[in-house]
Amino acid sequence: MSIVYSIRPADPRGHWFSVELTFDAAAGATLSLPSWLRGSYRIRDFAKHVSDVAVTDADGAAVPWRRIDKRRLVIDGRGAPVTVAYRVYAFDPSVRKAFLGTDRGFFNPSSLCYRVDAAAQMPVELRLIAPDDADCADWKVATSLQPLAIDARGFGRYRADDYEDLIDQPVEMGRFERVDFEVNGMPHALVLSGHGSVDTDRVVSDLKRICAVEHALFDNATPLDRYLFLTQVTAGGYGGLEHRNSTALVCSRDDLPRPGASGLDEGYRNFLGLCAHEYFHLWNVKRLVPQAFAESDLGEEAYTRDLWHYEGVTSYYDDLFLLRAGVVEAADYLDLIARQATRVWRTPGRHRHSLAESSFEAWTKFYQSDESTPNLTVSYYGKGAVMALGVDLRLRVLGTHLDEAMKRLWQQFGAAQQPVPEGGLAQVIMALAHECGGEQGATALRNYFDRALHGTEDLPLAQDLAVFGVEAELRVSHGATDRGGRKTGRPEPNFIGVRGKPVDGGFQVTGVVADGPAERADLAVGDRLIAIDGWQIKPAKLAAQWAALAPGEPVTVHRFRDEKLISSVLTTQAPVADTWTFSLVSDPAPDVAARRKAWLGV
Repeated sequence: MSIVYSIRPADPRGHWFSVELTFDAAAGATLSLPSWLRGSYRIRDFAKHVSDVAVTDADGAAVPWRRIDKRRLVIDGRGAPVTVAYRVYAFDPSVRKAFLGTDRGFFNPSSLCYRVDAAAQMPVELRLIAPDDADCADWKVATSLQPLAIDARGFGRYRADDYEDLIDQPVEMGRFERVDFEVNGMPHALVLSGHGSVDTDRVVSDLKRICAVEHALFDNATPLDRYLFLTQVTAGGYGGLEHRNSTALVCSRDDLPRPGASGLDEGYRNFLGLCAHEYFHLWNVKRLVPQAFAESDLGEEAYTRDLWHYEGVTSYYDDLFLLRAGVVEAADYLDLIARQATRVWRTPGRHRHSLAESSFEAWTKFYQSDESTPNLTVSYYGKGAVMALGVDLRLRVLGTHLDEAMKRLWQQFGAAQQPVPEGGLAQVIMALAHECGGEQGATALRNYFDRALHGTEDLPLAQDLAVFGVEAELRVSHGATDRGGRKTGRPEPNFIGVRGKPVDGGFQVTGVVADGPAERADLAVGDRLIAIDGWQIKPAKLAAQWAALAPGEPVTVHRFRDEKLISSVLTTQAPVADTWTFSLVSDPAPDVAARRKAWLGV
């Protein structure tokens, strides 16, 4: 049986891809679209964008078919070739679905390509057809799919080993700049779509160093025949999605360095951290695959309590790779992990929801967040990274490190192309702790693991960092721009517990901290605050109005709720210590200095 998909950007102005799937259809052949895609743990129901389905035989005669649920259809075939033609609406600018306009096209094949269920393991061919629209006449293609016969612009025939391989290879179409480079002799490319003036030489130089240190963690034992950084550059955006031989990224134009610019600003550092994060997924989730995901047909949720491993550990390493690659210095790296810890400490839900529960319920809590999310759960990215930091430091005290655990996990599962069972990394870490620290060391680390993974109390960051010559201070925030790290500005004078945004005539509440002064005063999401103690709120001066209040001072807050004017008394409280600063101790003891040198290089 041959399975061929033909995809054409048929109507860029209306945002429609046309798809034809040709295969030999037996009686009752079932086709299905995924409900979610790997790396993004939310049911997305890609079939909702499908329209105008028609099934014909080789002579063009109609073949009966019917839907059996929201994502599957059955064809009444007779073992002869049929063509299933349909259109897919594509106007999602994120990295998760598909987009088509006159400026660019992008798709994850999981959004466009039905699976032939009975032949999911068979090789498939993908034919990319150039658009007819005159405004798209100069479009090119960038994809990690293996080419069979393509033209100079990249349109033509590609192959994939099977359906899973197909849907793990996103496709970019449009006008873009491509810069090819090598890492350990393996071909890579940076693809920039929608960008302005960028110092691509600098970006590629930094990417090469970051990729090289990631390969070094695994002893340069992972061969790649290609890897693409598919980057959509927008007015303001940030995010990424990992794939086996590529990553799809979104960043802001201001995040990329302009020619002649020097220094490392925050936007560019964040972009490189995003690249480091998604590239590490090349191992940690794409080849070290959780068993629950490997067994999933993407039709419904696949539950695991190990997302702290696949995302949290990756979030710990992404900043660490910037340090190892020489992109940031040790003091800057400490600021980065202090900010990570600060985000966790500013999440009230950390005392309600464990890290294991956060991983398991990602489908409904993390990926369907709302105003209540910070009060109900904790991010398995952020707390997972803080836990990974603690595990790494404790392993280093025992004479080993988290790198060694990842290598062993790779040798046991990734290199053997076997999925990782639930709790696989934890088991490897415990075995390593026992090997290096005996029963006492393993017991101590197991207690920490249980506390971090299943408990809701705060982790002993200051204690762990102290034995590495790093002073950890948990302090009061120094204002709205203080996200952790080295101090700037003045300490906040009080705590209100409300988030919001300026609007005409006041301040719109978008979030309320659980058990804080704002909640006790009955402030709620959607309220429009207009006055404090009878004085009009002016958005530009609101911070100063709040700051003028002393802890324990009651004030009357007037606001509109559903067009009704209401008021209540709000009593401020003393500021909360929820912000971390990590600093290098100037003259640590020799054993402490040696541990720090091995970890941070200083």
